[in-house]
Amino acid sequence: MMCPFRSVLVLLAVLPCADPAIRAHDLEPAENRIVIGFLGGMVGRANAIHQEVKLADLLRKDYPSGVQVRMFENRRGREARREVLALLDSNHDGGLSKAEKDRARIIIYGHSWGASETVTLARALGREGIPVLLTIQVDSVAKPGENDRLIPANVAQAANFYQRDGWLRGEPRIYADDTSRTRILGNFRCEYKTHPVNCAGYPWYARLFMKPHIEIESDPVVWQRVESLIRSKLPLAAMH
Repeated sequence: MMCPFRSVLVLLAVLPCADPAIRAHDLEPAENRIVIGFLGGMVGRANAIHQEVKLADLLRKDYPSGVQVRMFENRRGREARREVLALLDSNHDGGLSKAEKDRARIIIYGHSWGASETVTLARALGREGIPVLLTIQVDSVAKPGENDRLIPANVAQAANFYQRDGWLRGEPRIYADDTSRTRILGNFRCEYKTHPVNCAGYPWYARLFMKPHIEIESDPVVWQRVESLIRSKLPLAAMH
C-alpha cells in the first residue's frame, strides 16, 4: 500500500504533464510590455545626439528584461508594425490570438515626423484589434498622407508637446476619435524665446532654420516629462 505522502508526490509529478498546452499558457507573461520610439526627419536610429535615442537606451538599461524597447526611423513604420506583431506573438505561430492581443502593453513616442508616425502606427495596430496604452508626440509634424491630430480609439491615453515659433512648428492640438475610450492628457505648449536650449551637436542648418523645433527635441524638461509618462506605465525599475 502506497503511503499518503508518496501518493502526493506521484500526483504532483504527473499533473504537470497532463496538459502541455495549459503549462505553456501558464508560462506566458501576463503582460507584454513594448516601447516604440520614432525619430524625426532623416535621422538614423543610432544617432545618440537625439533625446529619443537617449531615452530608449536608458529604458533598455533600466529594464534589461520584461520590457522590449525599439527605436525606428520614421520612414520604417511598417517595419515597426511587423516588429510589434512579432513581439506579441508569444507562441510564434505566425498569428495573434485574442489573449496575445489582450496582453499587449504598448507605448509609442516620437518627435516631428516621428510623432506623426507614432499616431500612424497606433492606428495600424487598432485596425488589427491591438490596444495601445500611451502615445506621446513631441512637436508633431504631419507626414504627407498622415493625420497626426486624431488619436484612434485603441489608444488609452495620449499627450502632445509642441512649440509655435520658427517656420517649422508642431501640431498644437490633438483630439480623441472616441472620448469614451481615449483620454487626452494634455496639449502642452513650450516656449524658447526667453528660455533657449543648448542644441550643440546638431547640424548648423538645423540650428539656423529650425532652432525652436530642435530646442524642444533637446529640452531636458520635456523629455523628463516624456520619460515620467512612459515609466508610469511600466513596473518599477530594479535598483542598480
